[in-house]
Amino acid sequence: MLSAKLIVTLCIALAAYFILILLFLKHRAIELRYTLLWIFSGIAMGIMILFPQTFRAFINFLGITGTMNGLFIFFIGMLIMICMSLTSIVSRQANKLRTLTQELAILEKRIRELEEDGKTRTHPTHSGQFPLHDLTQIQPDQDQGVDGQAPLTAQCDRDR
Repeated sequence: MLSAKLIVTLCIALAAYFILILLFLKHRAIELRYTLLWIFSGIAMGIMILFPQTFRAFINFLGITGTMNGLFIFFIGMLIMICMSLTSIVSRQANKLRTLTQELAILEKRIRELEEDGKTRTHPTHSGQFPLHDLTQIQPDQDQGVDGQAPLTAQCDRDR
């Protein structure tokens, strides 16, 4: 059985844990969708602190002898879940980065081709900026691509 002093200390530490998560959210250091795993971990820790007999019954049900062995197995499992989640996030971000890099390369190639064909203005105005009135002629909903090619978004979708 946990002593009252230990339970109070652990509850204070758990409250600090949730405050830290909320501060990360407030300062946008972490996105909301990624905090679910951390919130789940905090809830699991809270259940173990407030209801230690529930945890003991769970590890006895699994056939694990000793509370310390159960704690080690539980937290190793939690760490594996967190690592898997973070690996999934990194993989998705790497795929997005690869796609954006490819789209940027396609755009740069199109710009070079247009500049070589002389279809773009190569002389900026006296302010160093290209005139905006030339850009107003482009209608985003009527994107026909360059030289009869499919629009960039259609090319990217086709390449995937």
